[in-house]
Amino acid sequence: MNEISRDIAATAAAPFAGTQDAAAAPSLARKLAEVLTASRVGTIGAAILLAWCLLALLAPWIAPYPPNGIDASLMAYPWPTWRNWLGVDHLGRDILSRLIWGARTVLTVAPAAVIGAAVLGTLLGLLSGYRGGWIDALIMRVGDVLLAFPKIILYLIIIARFGPSAANIIAVITFTQAPIIARIVRAVTLDVKNRDYVAAARMRGESTLSILLREILPNVRGPLIVDFFLRLGYTVIAIGVLGFLGVGLPPPDPDWGSMVKEAYGMIFVWPHMTIIPAAAISSLVIGFNFLAQGLREAEIDG
Repeated sequence: MNEISRDIAATAAAPFAGTQDAAAAPSLARKLAEVLTASRVGTIGAAILLAWCLLALLAPWIAPYPPNGIDASLMAYPWPTWRNWLGVDHLGRDILSRLIWGARTVLTVAPAAVIGAAVLGTLLGLLSGYRGGWIDALIMRVGDVLLAFPKIILYLIIIARFGPSAANIIAVITFTQAPIIARIVRAVTLDVKNRDYVAAARMRGESTLSILLREILPNVRGPLIVDFFLRLGYTVIAIGVLGFLGVGLPPPDPDWGSMVKEAYGMIFVWPHMTIIPAAAISSLVIGFNFLAQGLREAEIDG
């Protein structure tokens, strides 16, 4: 993951071939198609994500039991059986059902948070890099202040103040991730804003908003797409950590991090209760990282 982060930073700082029309740049769908056909790592990542997305989408129909349904008769023998393929937890709730419904939760909260961070960070980065001066200094210094604090501390402070909920988790991740994205966008904008086609747009009398969205933003899209999927993996980990610390989604809603927390004290007695949700978190993170790696390879090859 550190290697991919360094590659993203290097890509953001490198010169980009200018374009005057956003439509000329490869679309996200085309990029994903390139990954599926050209990158084995990207294909594996896309397959993992597609599997989890299908499970989340079909949760009401394929989950064998209600996610919060308690069967006290199963508590004495929680191991996997033909009735409960992955076993049950300490309260007799079916682990497979809770995993499937938990996938729906994490695949809703994580993308919403990263999309919010990407939109906010992109706007701030474009404005900072293009306008420069005191605007650039103000945005960067505020970002420095946010980045100076360990993210987990900020998560705990804000969520402890406003309470655990999906909306609060999305908000806190959005505002803590946006400064990092803003720096990536700013680095590209500083390089692109002096290109000839941007100067031509100014001479045509185009507005600042038009120049940012039509001339500069298409050049930012490549690094942002890679960073987006990589950051989704980080966000899945963050959601799991918050759930493990007890400040994630409020119970009894299924949350993979909370599932690990509830069972970690029994790991030497019933290890499947902890290992299975932890493996689910790991597989989703691996899927996002593999897809980001595949997109980066497609970017380099293209």
